[in-house]
Amino acid sequence: MKLLGISGTILGIKTYVLVQRILDEVKQKHPEIEVEMLDLRDYDLQFCDGRKLDDYNEDTRKVIEKVTQADFYLIGSPIFNSSIPAPLKNLIDLIPPDVFRHKVMGFAANGGTNQHYLMVENQLKPIAGYLRAYIAPSYVYAHTSHYNDKNEIHDEEIVMRIRNLADELVHMQHGLGQMLIRE
Repeated sequence: MKLLGISGTILGIKTYVLVQRILDEVKQKHPEIEVEMLDLRDYDLQFCDGRKLDDYNEDTRKVIEKVTQADFYLIGSPIFNSSIPAPLKNLIDLIPPDVFRHKVMGFAANGGTNQHYLMVENQLKPIAGYLRAYIAPSYVYAHTSHYNDKNEIHDEEIVMRIRNLADELVHMQHGLGQMLIRE
């Protein structure tokens, strides 16, 4: 089983740090799970404009392939102007919707106000629902104050949420994977 962590921004480091921390937790507690990080900063992702997938550049095709081949997802997003960033929305638009159908999807987000966590509830979860993904009930929201000056997560409550989400994603995938095999 392959868990793909997605750092859904091309700016900053905090989203990457948060997603990687959750992936590290999965690797440590569930070594049978293959984990991979997809950091949008590492790719020249073209704008989704409706062309055939083969007509996009190599980076865009690679990213689409990575997302398509994953069994379940951890999507990380910074919160800009109370919304998801354009690179993450573009990625979602590039992927054929049926790729996400019946796959587990969890979320991690970071932002600068205490209310920004609502973006997960009001934007990311509805998008996942539209895609017919199985949505992890828990998620991690890290405020800027939860990071130290080296961009490491130092808040113990956030660390506990990271551990819980890592376990929840794996347990959901195991359970739902068994259900789908029986059908």
